[in-house]
Amino acid sequence: MSFHIVIPARYASTRFPGKPLALINDKPLIAHVVQAANTIDCISVTVATDHEDIAQAAATAGAEVTMTSAAHESGTDRLAEVARLKGWGDETLVVNIQGDEPEVDADLIQQLVTCAQRHPNAALATVVTPLKSLDDLHNPNVVKAVRLDDDRVLYFSRAPIPYNRDQRDCLTACYRHLGLYAYRVGALHAFANNGSAALENIEKLEQLRFMAMGETIVATEFHGELAAGIDTPEDLANYQQRLNQ
Repeated sequence: MSFHIVIPARYASTRFPGKPLALINDKPLIAHVVQAANTIDCISVTVATDHEDIAQAAATAGAEVTMTSAAHESGTDRLAEVARLKGWGDETLVVNIQGDEPEVDADLIQQLVTCAQRHPNAALATVVTPLKSLDDLHNPNVVKAVRLDDDRVLYFSRAPIPYNRDQRDCLTACYRHLGLYAYRVGALHAFANNGSAALENIEKLEQLRFMAMGETIVATEFHGELAAGIDTPEDLANYQQRLNQ
């Protein structure tokens, strides 16, 4: 398939400083992510970082490396810089894989890209999955999405949406948003060139900037089990244990 993968990886992390360089079986985490990304049928795999040690580890693992600014406020801004430096055309698709997801699902990436290709006028495609619990519905750390039958997303929120007036605690048509994206490069450039939007700042959800810009976001529905990313040292230890087993 004709798309690029970019893996943003920064050294600074509030919960886990230096996370991309944390060792798993004597190999840094970023190398495990690159290894997983290299199994996906794409044009290229690039690690975008502002840290020389991460760059070296990624290159050793077989990824292309692009050094990016340390001033970026989001991974989306970092992707936009990579696209600009590489001169990719506006219609080029770029898939963002987080630098802490060594168990990325190759089939899910293909499903995501297929969704983006099915909607050539969409700025980006993403992934949703049906909400499974009322706790998640009311948890502000679980981002919800309202999605139409034609794949278009109407809104993302930390609030429980859509609100079922007659049955308040109801999961009908409720989706959890999974932070996996396939962007068109032109939309990435527009994002980077526009200031943050009011709703983006209120919800602390950067994808709302695209909506404020009038861009279309589509989502594919995923029904499998998604492996958790590595956010903390405890997550790293759990992943190490799974590998050993």
